[in-house]
Amino acid sequence: MRALLLAAGRGQRMRPLSDTVAKPLLPAGGRRLIEWQIDAMVRAGIADIVINTAHLAAQIEEALGDGTHYGARLRYSREGVHAGDALETLGGIVKALPLLGAEPFVIASSDIVTDFDYAQLAAPAAAIARGDLDAHLVLVENPPYHPQGDMGMMPGMMPGMIPGTVPGEGATFAPGPAAGTALVTRAAPLLTYANIGVLAPRLFAGLAPERARLFPWLYASVDRGRVGAQRWQGRWWNVGTPQDLAMVDKILR
Repeated sequence: MRALLLAAGRGQRMRPLSDTVAKPLLPAGGRRLIEWQIDAMVRAGIADIVINTAHLAAQIEEALGDGTHYGARLRYSREGVHAGDALETLGGIVKALPLLGAEPFVIASSDIVTDFDYAQLAAPAAAIARGDLDAHLVLVENPPYHPQGDMGMMPGMMPGMIPGTVPGEGATFAPGPAAGTALVTRAAPLLTYANIGVLAPRLFAGLAPERARLFPWLYASVDRGRVGAQRWQGRWWNVGTPQDLAMVDKILR
């Protein structure tokens, strides 16, 4: 299974740090933000990773190289060289499709830090490959900066998910019951999209690589009952501001 790591944006809320250093390269806990995700994917057996770039694209590509250092194969979907060239999530996916192949692929943001085990996505990826679903999303408890949430979960799909755990200190959320067995719904109670999922390339057939967001576009598939979900209750941070970065750095050291 291949993966797409999203790294093209400027990171507006991270300014001024992200003016001169690409946000995915900012350090937390002794490594760059994006390295947390690369290492986690490689541990789960996902070593063929595409990274989309725009803002400070050359800086990211030079810092990470071809992935040999991580035991990975890194390739780049360059959308441009300036922040204004970034195609947002949907456009970035469409642009990267030639590098991702025909099988379901993992997608994740490069500015999250989590102990989520990407091996959990093997079962939903198999369901997507069979045609049972078109996408699968990981959801988390609503963080303080996003109390309204994004979407809910409706029981009834995807058995066989494994429980989430919270190793180490400083975890934001407590362990919970087995993750999964759900479809995404827009009905309350709502959770927050963790910026982790699995998508079928067929979803994007006929789309042009132009600037567009994944949501609300993907809600059409949600409303058709074609998007699975699981709830992750382990460590998860969306590192959006310098304050977030300092907090996560302190916890992880």
